Amino acid sequence: MGYSGSAILPLHGGKAPRWLFHRMVSLAECITDIIIDEYGSIGLLERLSDPWFFQSLACVLGYDWHSSGTTTVTCGALKEALDRENIPVTVCGGKGKTSLKTPQEIRHMAEIYGLSSYKTESLVYASRMSAKVDNSLVQDNYQLYHHCTVFDEDANWIVIQQGINDERGNARRYHWGLDHRGFLEDPQGAILCPTKMDEVLNMSSIDSRDNQRTCVDLVRDNPLKLKKEFAEPVDSSQSRLDDWTDRKTLVMPRSVNWTAVRKAYEIQP
Repeated sequence: MGYSGSAILPLHGGKAPRWLFHRMVSLAECITDIIIDEYGSIGLLERLSDPWFFQSLACVLGYDWHSSGTTTVTCGALKEALDRENIPVTVCGGKGKTSLKTPQEIRHMAEIYGLSSYKTESLVYASRMSAKVDNSLVQDNYQLYHHCTVFDEDANWIVIQQGINDERGNARRYHWGLDHRGFLEDPQGAILCPTKMDEVLNMSSIDSRDNQRTCVDLVRDNPLKLKKEFAEPVDSSQSRLDDWTDRKTLVMPRSVNWTAVRKAYEIQP
């Protein structure tokens, strides 16, 4: 997907009124039925992966606060609305602890749809990897707290997830569309947030290919050698390229999870 843009998603506490949520579910049932009847399950997945359609849908359903709850409440309403017999699309996951149940829910619904074990585990893998990418490879200080994998009876899938930044007081929503390009080269269809940060390390960007190769080369080498080199003090008198540029020096933390490095070395990626 090639969508781009921004939407203001300030953090709001509390819960949506129960009476409103019930009406959102009822209306979502009607809207999703019409879309599926007219355009099929692919048509619904395409629209939900479009950040502008998703935002508009939330307003149509009655949740027009344009806050962080837009994502969580709308996904919750869709999850209940699609939880009916003979519906070819399902929503797995949710907010907080519910997001941890996503693999279990995927396997349950995949069994109902009669999907093969290969397709089922591919869906679980896509769910986990999309969360890992947006939480770890995109280092933007937004911590994921909401994750939903949406898929149909043919195992076509999209992901809608959201991260929180308490310091900035807003949320960032990530959309993964049907046009899957792997997990390492700009996989997201769109990222929505009112704030554009100047210094973000995006290891999933196509511009980070060299960084990706370097990281793999490092963990393929003996961890003892890497640990020794890492512990060597840096000569303070040594000139740096930053001395001749306007770029700020990035000081990385000195703590390293050597257990994880050892495991990566044993795998030999």
